[in-house]
Amino acid sequence: MSRRPFFLLALLLVPMTVPAQRLLHWNAPTAPARPMAEGSWLRLAPAGGGYVAWVDNPLPGPAQVRLRAGSAEGYESVPALPTAAVLSAGERRAVAHLYRVGGDAARLGLAVDAIPGDPRALPDGQVLRLPFDGAPIRVDQGYDGAFSHHDDANRYALDFALPEGTPILAAREGTVLQVEAGYREGGDDHALPANLVRILHRDGSMAVYAHLSADGLAVRPGQWVKAGERIALSGQTGYSTGPHLHFAVQVNAGMRLAAIPFRMAGPLGELHLPRTGPAPAAAP
Repeated sequence: MSRRPFFLLALLLVPMTVPAQRLLHWNAPTAPARPMAEGSWLRLAPAGGGYVAWVDNPLPGPAQVRLRAGSAEGYESVPALPTAAVLSAGERRAVAHLYRVGGDAARLGLAVDAIPGDPRALPDGQVLRLPFDGAPIRVDQGYDGAFSHHDDANRYALDFALPEGTPILAAREGTVLQVEAGYREGGDDHALPANLVRILHRDGSMAVYAHLSADGLAVRPGQWVKAGERIALSGQTGYSTGPHLHFAVQVNAGMRLAAIPFRMAGPLGELHLPRTGPAPAAAP
């Protein structure tokens, strides 16, 4: 009696290296996907005794994807796996053809890794505006902070101490790429997820605003926002020992997110942000 192939389709978004900052790494819990299911990144379409692997980018901005095989017994892929591609906003693309070459015991397990942003982007160094008004500029953790700013995705991040409910403003105009909402817990637990907003700028860089209040999120994915426009309220969701705004500018550095140094100005001029070292000093 013949046996049908076994399929395991999974969406895996960046291997988690620092659990405390998992949302800031563009991670999401592993989510099984069904062949050709609406809303999934990976779709399989029968073709010529094998399959065509389609990858969808549901984001309102570019994403780099990598299709890989956890198990491909009895199948050959053209091109060979793993294979990567950069997809534009909303794009669907056939990235591989899988041909059946084995017998009844053929097994096929595929996974997609996805990183937001285009690795070919060139940040332009534009000076950002302070992402809040009417509150003192106090930085509790700065560049290379030993508590949680010591990995590539957060190395050049700032933690602004802010009272809960402070309006958070876009530091630069752009397209809202990601909104994480609905989380209400915060504390000294690495597993707690945080509310956040990610905004894609014209130069391909992305600003991350994290630990936001569950009740104050004011934007949606795909929305265009202007610099200074309210996007959320500050909070203490996720791994956080006190109310604050975690702010970072990230780029896609080739299937990984990397924070980059940035310039920022407040009401009294540009903030003094060191390239490396402890928390930066704010302008007086």
